[in-house]
Amino acid sequence: MSAYRCDLHIHSCLSPCADEQMTPGNIAGVAKLNGLDIAALTDHNTCGNCKSFFAACETYEVVPVAGMELTTSEDVHLLCLFRTLSDATAFSAAVDDKRIRIRNKPEIFGRQLLIGLDDEPCGEEEFLLVNATRLSLEEAATLCARHRGAYIPAHVDRESNGMLSVLGAVPETPELPTIEVREPVCLPELEREHPLLQKMRVIVSSDAHRLWEIAEPGFPINLPCERGASAQMVRDALIDYLSGQRRGIV
Repeated sequence: MSAYRCDLHIHSCLSPCADEQMTPGNIAGVAKLNGLDIAALTDHNTCGNCKSFFAACETYEVVPVAGMELTTSEDVHLLCLFRTLSDATAFSAAVDDKRIRIRNKPEIFGRQLLIGLDDEPCGEEEFLLVNATRLSLEEAATLCARHRGAYIPAHVDRESNGMLSVLGAVPETPELPTIEVREPVCLPELEREHPLLQKMRVIVSSDAHRLWEIAEPGFPINLPCERGASAQMVRDALIDYLSGQRRGIV
Protein backbone atom coordinates (compact mmCIF):
# COMPACT_ATOMS: atom_id res chain seq x y z
CA MET A 1 0.00 0.00 0.00
CA SER A 2 1.19 3.51 -0.81
CA ALA A 3 -0.12 6.85 0.40
CA TYR A 4 -1.32 9.37 -2.17
CA ARG A 5 -2.45 12.96 -1.63
CA CYS A 6 -5.68 13.68 -3.49
CA ASP A 7 -8.28 16.27 -4.31
CA LEU A 8 -11.09 14.51 -6.17
CA HIS A 9 -13.57 17.38 -6.60
CA ILE A 10 -12.31 20.39 -8.57
CA HIS A 11 -14.21 22.61 -11.03
CA SER A 12 -12.76 24.30 -14.08
CA CYS A 13 -13.99 27.48 -15.76
CA LEU A 14 -16.41 25.34 -17.75
CA SER A 15 -18.59 25.30 -14.62
CA PRO A 16 -20.36 28.68 -14.59
CA CYS A 17 -19.94 29.00 -10.83
CA ALA A 18 -16.13 28.65 -11.06
CA ASP A 19 -13.60 31.43 -11.49
CA GLU A 20 -12.35 32.00 -15.04
CA GLN A 21 -8.78 31.50 -13.79
CA MET A 22 -9.66 27.83 -13.20
CA THR A 23 -8.17 26.65 -16.48
CA PRO A 24 -6.91 23.05 -16.70
CA GLY A 25 -3.32 24.26 -16.82
CA ASN A 26 -3.70 26.52 -13.79
CA ILE A 27 -5.44 23.75 -11.83
CA ALA A 28 -2.70 21.22 -12.66
CA GLY A 29 0.02 23.73 -11.75
CA VAL A 30 -1.52 24.60 -8.39
CA ALA A 31 -2.14 20.91 -7.69
CA LYS A 32 1.56 20.28 -8.18
CA LEU A 33 2.54 23.25 -6.00
CA ASN A 34 0.16 22.04 -3.28
CA GLY A 35 1.74 18.59 -3.19
CA LEU A 36 -1.12 16.64 -4.76
CA ASP A 37 -0.42 13.28 -6.36
CA ILE A 38 -3.91 12.85 -7.83
CA ALA A 39 -6.41 15.49 -8.96
CA ALA A 40 -9.87 15.03 -10.46
CA LEU A 41 -11.64 17.51 -12.71
CA THR A 42 -15.38 17.39 -11.97
CA ASP A 43 -17.34 20.05 -13.80
CA HIS A 44 -21.12 20.22 -13.63
CA ASN A 45 -22.81 17.75 -16.02
CA THR A 46 -19.90 17.65 -18.49
CA CYS A 47 -16.37 16.33 -19.02
CA GLY A 48 -15.65 18.89 -21.73
CA ASN A 49 -12.34 20.18 -20.30
CA CYS A 50 -10.95 16.81 -19.21
CA LYS A 51 -8.83 16.25 -22.33
CA SER A 52 -6.97 19.51 -21.75
CA PHE A 53 -6.69 18.67 -18.05
CA PHE A 54 -5.01 15.35 -18.85
CA ALA A 55 -2.47 17.13 -21.06
CA ALA A 56 -1.74 19.73 -18.38
CA CYS A 57 -1.34 17.11 -15.63
CA GLU A 58 1.14 15.17 -17.75
CA THR A 59 3.28 18.32 -17.92
CA TYR A 60 3.17 18.76 -14.13
CA GLU A 61 3.43 15.03 -13.29
CA VAL A 62 0.11 14.91 -11.45
CA VAL A 63 -2.15 11.88 -11.97
CA PRO A 64 -5.33 13.20 -13.64
CA VAL A 65 -8.78 11.73 -13.13
CA ALA A 66 -11.59 12.61 -15.52
CA GLY A 67 -14.85 13.15 -13.71
CA MET A 68 -18.14 14.99 -13.47
CA GLU A 69 -20.39 16.39 -10.78
CA LEU A 70 -23.74 15.24 -12.11
CA THR A 71 -27.00 16.80 -10.92
CA THR A 72 -29.69 14.14 -10.70
CA SER A 73 -33.38 14.69 -11.34
CA GLU A 74 -33.86 14.84 -7.53
CA ASP A 75 -31.29 17.70 -7.47
CA VAL A 76 -28.63 15.58 -5.75
CA HIS A 77 -24.99 16.13 -6.72
CA LEU A 78 -23.21 12.88 -7.63
CA LEU A 79 -19.46 12.72 -8.24
CA CYS A 80 -18.63 10.37 -11.11
CA LEU A 81 -14.94 9.42 -11.52
CA PHE A 82 -13.52 7.30 -14.35
CA ARG A 83 -10.62 5.00 -15.15
CA THR A 84 -9.85 6.52 -18.53
CA LEU A 85 -10.48 9.69 -20.47
CA SER A 86 -12.39 7.70 -23.09
CA ASP A 87 -14.72 6.25 -20.42
CA ALA A 88 -15.43 9.75 -19.16
CA THR A 89 -15.99 11.11 -22.65
CA ALA A 90 -18.49 8.37 -23.47
CA PHE A 91 -20.29 8.93 -20.17
CA SER A 92 -20.42 12.68 -20.81
CA ALA A 93 -22.02 12.07 -24.21
CA ALA A 94 -24.65 9.83 -22.60
CA VAL A 95 -25.39 12.45 -19.93
CA ASP A 96 -25.62 15.13 -22.60
CA ASP A 97 -28.67 13.36 -24.02
CA LYS A 98 -30.34 13.62 -20.58
CA ARG A 99 -29.70 17.31 -19.99
CA ILE A 100 -32.53 19.84 -19.89
CA ARG A 101 -31.61 22.58 -22.38
CA ILE A 102 -31.79 26.05 -20.87
CA ARG A 103 -29.70 28.73 -22.53
CA ASN A 104 -27.01 30.05 -20.26
CA LYS A 105 -27.13 33.68 -19.22
CA PRO A 106 -23.45 34.51 -18.58
CA GLU A 107 -24.30 37.82 -16.95
CA ILE A 108 -26.26 35.90 -14.30
CA PHE A 109 -24.65 32.46 -13.98
CA GLY A 110 -21.16 33.08 -15.37
CA ARG A 111 -19.40 32.04 -18.56
CA GLN A 112 -18.89 28.35 -19.39
CA LEU A 113 -15.46 28.27 -21.03
CA LEU A 114 -14.13 25.36 -23.04
CA ILE A 115 -10.33 25.30 -22.89
CA GLY A 116 -8.00 23.95 -25.59
CA LEU A 117 -4.72 22.10 -25.24
CA ASP A 118 -2.91 25.47 -25.20
CA ASP A 119 -4.86 26.37 -22.03
CA GLU A 120 -6.69 29.15 -23.88
CA PRO A 121 -10.47 29.47 -24.40
CA CYS A 122 -11.64 27.72 -27.56
CA GLY A 123 -15.41 28.06 -27.15
CA GLU A 124 -18.31 28.32 -24.71
CA GLU A 125 -21.01 25.85 -23.72
CA GLU A 126 -24.28 27.38 -24.88
CA PHE A 127 -26.66 25.67 -22.47
CA LEU A 128 -26.61 25.99 -18.69
CA LEU A 129 -24.70 23.20 -16.96
CA VAL A 130 -25.77 23.54 -13.32
CA ASN A 131 -29.43 22.60 -13.64
CA ALA A 132 -30.75 19.09 -13.00
CA THR A 133 -30.60 16.36 -15.61
CA ARG A 134 -33.37 13.85 -16.34
CA LEU A 135 -31.35 11.06 -14.68
CA SER A 136 -32.51 9.85 -11.28
CA LEU A 137 -29.88 9.01 -8.66
CA GLU A 138 -30.28 5.31 -9.39
CA GLU A 139 -30.16 5.82 -13.15
CA ALA A 140 -27.08 8.02 -12.89
CA ALA A 141 -25.26 5.47 -10.71
CA THR A 142 -26.14 2.68 -13.13
CA LEU A 143 -24.91 4.71 -16.11
CA CYS A 144 -21.68 5.59 -14.31
CA ALA A 145 -21.00 1.94 -13.42
CA ARG A 146 -21.72 0.94 -17.02
CA HIS A 147 -18.83 3.21 -18.02
CA ARG A 148 -16.53 1.63 -15.40
CA GLY A 149 -16.75 4.61 -13.08
CA ALA A 150 -17.13 5.17 -9.36
CA TYR A 151 -20.17 7.17 -8.21
CA ILE A 152 -20.06 9.11 -4.96
CA PRO A 153 -22.78 11.31 -3.41
CA ALA A 154 -21.09 14.69 -3.10
CA HIS A 155 -20.82 16.86 0.04
CA VAL A 156 -23.47 14.92 1.97
CA ASP A 157 -22.85 17.23 4.93
CA ARG A 158 -24.10 20.23 2.94
CA GLU A 159 -27.67 21.50 2.79
CA SER A 160 -27.56 22.49 -0.86
CA ASN A 161 -27.66 19.49 -3.24
CA GLY A 162 -26.46 17.05 -0.58
CA MET A 163 -28.06 13.61 -0.67
CA LEU A 164 -29.13 13.63 2.97
CA SER A 165 -30.68 17.09 2.92
CA VAL A 166 -32.49 16.52 -0.38
CA LEU A 167 -33.71 12.95 0.21
CA GLY A 168 -33.84 13.04 4.00
CA ALA A 169 -32.14 9.63 4.32
CA VAL A 170 -29.73 7.18 2.71
CA PRO A 171 -31.70 5.54 -0.13
CA GLU A 172 -32.04 1.76 -0.33
CA THR A 173 -30.84 1.87 -3.93
CA PRO A 174 -28.41 2.39 -5.51
CA GLU A 175 -25.76 0.71 -3.38
CA LEU A 176 -23.41 3.45 -2.18
CA PRO A 177 -19.89 2.23 -1.35
CA THR A 178 -18.46 5.75 -0.82
CA ILE A 179 -19.68 9.22 0.17
CA GLU A 180 -17.96 12.61 0.17
CA VAL A 181 -17.95 15.20 2.93
CA ARG A 182 -16.58 18.73 2.99
CA GLU A 183 -16.04 18.90 6.76
CA PRO A 184 -15.09 15.56 8.39
CA VAL A 185 -15.84 17.01 11.83
CA CYS A 186 -19.53 16.65 10.92
CA LEU A 187 -19.24 12.91 10.29
CA PRO A 188 -19.98 11.55 13.83
CA GLU A 189 -23.25 13.50 14.03
CA LEU A 190 -24.26 12.42 10.52
CA GLU A 191 -23.56 8.79 11.41
CA ARG A 192 -25.74 9.05 14.52
CA GLU A 193 -28.60 10.40 12.42
CA HIS A 194 -27.99 7.99 9.51
CA PRO A 195 -26.39 4.74 10.79
CA LEU A 196 -26.07 3.34 7.26
CA LEU A 197 -23.22 5.83 6.70
CA GLN A 198 -21.10 3.76 9.08
CA LYS A 199 -20.83 1.06 6.42
CA MET A 200 -19.52 3.43 3.73
CA ARG A 201 -16.12 4.71 2.81
CA VAL A 202 -15.70 8.45 3.28
CA ILE A 203 -13.58 10.81 1.22
CA VAL A 204 -12.91 14.49 1.84
CA SER A 205 -12.53 16.87 -1.11
CA SER A 206 -12.29 20.61 -1.63
CA ASP A 207 -15.06 21.23 -4.20
CA ALA A 208 -12.72 23.98 -5.39
CA HIS A 209 -14.14 26.72 -7.61
CA ARG A 210 -11.11 29.01 -7.20
CA LEU A 211 -7.40 28.27 -7.38
CA TRP A 212 -6.80 29.05 -3.71
CA GLU A 213 -9.46 26.53 -2.70
CA ILE A 214 -7.60 23.52 -4.17
CA ALA A 215 -6.58 21.27 -1.29
CA GLU A 216 -3.15 21.72 0.27
CA PRO A 217 -1.53 19.28 0.85
CA GLY A 218 -4.52 17.20 -0.26
CA PHE A 219 -6.40 14.43 1.46
CA PRO A 220 -4.59 11.09 2.06
CA ILE A 221 -5.66 7.81 0.54
CA ASN A 222 -3.85 4.46 0.63
CA LEU A 223 -3.84 2.53 -2.64
CA PRO A 224 -2.42 -0.93 -3.45
CA CYS A 225 0.10 0.30 -6.01
CA GLU A 226 3.70 1.40 -5.67
CA ARG A 227 4.80 5.00 -5.78
CA GLY A 228 5.96 5.65 -9.32
CA ALA A 229 3.31 3.38 -10.83
CA SER A 230 1.82 4.52 -14.13
CA ALA A 231 -1.03 7.01 -14.06
CA GLN A 232 -3.37 4.34 -15.41
CA MET A 233 -2.43 1.89 -12.65
CA VAL A 234 -3.08 4.58 -10.04
CA ARG A 235 -6.46 5.47 -11.55
CA ASP A 236 -7.49 1.81 -11.69
CA ALA A 237 -6.51 1.33 -8.05
CA LEU A 238 -8.40 4.49 -7.07
CA ILE A 239 -11.63 3.50 -8.84
CA ASP A 240 -11.40 -0.02 -7.38
CA TYR A 241 -10.99 1.50 -3.92
CA LEU A 242 -13.88 3.93 -4.28
CA SER A 243 -16.13 1.20 -5.66
CA GLY A 244 -15.27 -1.26 -2.88
CA GLN A 245 -17.34 -2.27 0.10
CA ARG A 246 -14.89 -2.28 3.03
CA ARG A 247 -15.22 0.80 5.25
CA GLY A 248 -12.20 3.08 5.35
CA ILE A 249 -12.14 6.82 5.98
CA VAL A 250 -9.55 8.68 3.91
